[in-house]
Amino acid sequence: MMHILGFMMYTPINHMTMSWADPQDQQVTGFGSIKYWQRLAKILERGKLDGLFFADVPSVYDMYKNTTDVAIKYGVSWPAHDPVALIGIMAAATKHLGIATTVSAASLHPFLAVRSLSSLDFLSQGRVGWNIVTGNARSEHRAMGIDVVEHDERYDRADEYLEICYALWNGINPKAIKADAANGIYADPDKIEKIDHNGKYFRCTATPSVLPSQQGRPVLFQAGSSGRGQTFAVTHADVIFSIQPDIERMKSFMNQIKTTAKDQNRTSAPLVTFAVQPFVGNSLGEAIQKKDEMLQKIPIEAALTRISGTFGVDLSQVDIDKPLQQIKTQASQGLVNAMSTMFKDKEITLREAVRLSGLSGLIPQILGTPQMIADELEYIWRETGCHGFNITPAIVPKGYDDFVDQVVPILQDRGIFRREYETDTFRGNLLG
Repeated sequence: MMHILGFMMYTPINHMTMSWADPQDQQVTGFGSIKYWQRLAKILERGKLDGLFFADVPSVYDMYKNTTDVAIKYGVSWPAHDPVALIGIMAAATKHLGIATTVSAASLHPFLAVRSLSSLDFLSQGRVGWNIVTGNARSEHRAMGIDVVEHDERYDRADEYLEICYALWNGINPKAIKADAANGIYADPDKIEKIDHNGKYFRCTATPSVLPSQQGRPVLFQAGSSGRGQTFAVTHADVIFSIQPDIERMKSFMNQIKTTAKDQNRTSAPLVTFAVQPFVGNSLGEAIQKKDEMLQKIPIEAALTRISGTFGVDLSQVDIDKPLQQIKTQASQGLVNAMSTMFKDKEITLREAVRLSGLSGLIPQILGTPQMIADELEYIWRETGCHGFNITPAIVPKGYDDFVDQVVPILQDRGIFRREYETDTFRGNLLG
């Protein structure tokens, strides 16, 4: 069966720069409303989606022109509230929907991360997921007053981080809790494993303080795309989340994950979900028109500050009117390579590529009627062997209403998407 999650950020935009300015979008007016977020959760549960996945950048983009002013001016992922706060609110309005949030290992001690997320997992009866990121944004390190750690070492540090998390999750034997009121014994301390970790990056002497949920621990997501990142993801993730620009790259990524899993002696590779941005219309032309109208409203500076922050490159120092292939600065090569791939090596300028990518943040778009959207999702799912998709419509909540009411029934009629939830836990529904 195909598995589908919503894909959001707790900011004014939902992965599309300037979406907040569209007259149909309600993200700004609902930003501080409990009812808005609960309504969104109910929409996704009505469509029997596995869950909602929150991306997060905890600090403000500051690479472009070495300032946060541009991000603030255009509402480019600013303000950025903590999506962890939404888990309890959305779980309270639903019964089955899983809610996964991004929490950075760069700035939060593993004991506190486990305490926070596992408390919510326990309260929601096992419906929490954790997207583990190692923290690559310069602005996050500056905000926390910590030194920037090199790429591969961030993953070394994260391996040790998870070692502590596992010890905390596994430290309470299910038979430890007695709740014996007659004898006044709540728990057997001999069945609680104490932690005394003294490693290269962390120290933790503690007793596990949060009871496991019905699913044991939160579902773990990871989005490592580099060689070292993929090794980390294969080692720890229940589900690997990835943004790939087209089906060829999706297939290539799946093969890379399988190879990495084999190299790590895993009996099977982790499950993979790909991000897509659907534009549902009464016709292909209507969907294209809507996309183009939104694209024209994106100021180039807004797109530049977002892409600069994502890739860690100050694009104010690059001639963006040169063709992609002519930009040779070392700092920008990762960005240029990614965009060349996304636009299939077309002869377009960096300005054009940045504006186009500003629409979805490099997430591939699927446009057309509900039937066409369903066809494309099924085609990608079958061709790549992926587990499913993270769906991020440009307009919220209307985009989710359109998808749930028009696309999901087609997938259900084809017998490739559930009509009812299988279990009450996120792990049970998403992983089986």
